[in-house]
Amino acid sequence: MRVLVLTSGGDAPGMNMVLATLFVRYKSNLYAARAGFRGLINNDITKIVDFHPLHYSREAGTCIKSSRCKAFETEEGFKKGLENAKRFDVLVVLGGNGTFNACKKLAEEGIKVVYIPSTIDNDVIGCDYCLGYHTAVMSCVNTINNIMPSMDSFDRCCIFEIMGRDCPRIINCVNYKRPCDYMIINKKDVNYEKIANIIKNKHDLGQGSAILLKEKVIKAGTLTKNLNKIEPDIEIKNVNVGYVQRGSKPTDVEMDYARGFAKQAIEAINKHKNSVAIMYTNNQFKFCDL
Repeated sequence: MRVLVLTSGGDAPGMNMVLATLFVRYKSNLYAARAGFRGLINNDITKIVDFHPLHYSREAGTCIKSSRCKAFETEEGFKKGLENAKRFDVLVVLGGNGTFNACKKLAEEGIKVVYIPSTIDNDVIGCDYCLGYHTAVMSCVNTINNIMPSMDSFDRCCIFEIMGRDCPRIINCVNYKRPCDYMIINKKDVNYEKIANIIKNKHDLGQGSAILLKEKVIKAGTLTKNLNKIEPDIEIKNVNVGYVQRGSKPTDVEMDYARGFAKQAIEAINKHKNSVAIMYTNNQFKFCDL
């Protein structure tokens, strides 16, 4: 049996453990398309052993590389990828919502696909947990915990810009685990007078303040600049947590999820005839037809 695997879209901590687990099971029969669907289109495919998956098993990122491949959305690009996918018995794909849609399209053309939800945003419809989410949350919490003692020492404010695209799950969970002074999740939350008042009150108490900002709402630099105009005597800093969320070493919890997804993928490869998505809902894994 020839198995092809690829990772698509944004990388997510835990991907490498899935790849390593699949390699242990399929060894020389496991191939990888370099940089996701771009590699599938260009036939940039080689045995996964060339990427040394066991060496990276406990690291973030993806050793087989990833990409956001607009060419796969075109008729020409899709046809090329489809023809290359036909050379394999199964295609295993890790990625988010856009990847999920691409997998369904390949399945409709007769490719046996096994899809694993992998996105730090945790926003794949029908799935309670996507690979990478726990690490993304905990990396934010750790970053805030590591920076705020310094902010407190000078009664400063720090604005933490957090990834999450259009989904507020990360920022809400971060605030639950490490309560901050204010959250900006949408445009309506950008109330300068209210935020400035919170910052001043904390400053007057001899304390620093922490503001959480979800990406894509407003630029952190713009927010900082406008708040400084209202409170020019208080130091207001901003930190883009950003890629720390993707690049942090997977947590132990993440590794358990990764092994679980990989185990389910192996079962789907060996026992299921149809294409499936491996979803984690109600505290358990389940197979859903693509």
